[in-house]
Amino acid sequence: MAKDMAQSPLERNNMVSLDQRLAMAKHCSHQGVVAGAKAAVVATIATAIPTVATARMLPWGRTYLNHTAQALIISTVAGAAYFIVADKTVLATARQNSFKQSQGSDIEG
Repeated sequence: MAKDMAQSPLERNNMVSLDQRLAMAKHCSHQGVVAGAKAAVVATIATAIPTVATARMLPWGRTYLNHTAQALIISTVAGAAYFIVADKTVLATARQNSFKQSQGSDIEG
């Protein structure tokens, strides 16, 4: 009986819709990962240069910024940049896709 239900047109439409939604979610998350990784690389470079320069040139930096502190500063900024940009990208692409879907359903209905 369950096999007959899976073959109904209504079930097939729901499965196609579910597959489309899963594909769209994977696409949105992939875009978020790529954008986050790019932002993390830029943030790492932008943070590493002044942090290392401070640790080498300024007396305060030589005293208080050992290698662990430098790594912690740089990795914290890179991680924050990754998560912020990835989250914003996923939300933006999901919002765009939801508007596209709602416009498509208005045209059909």
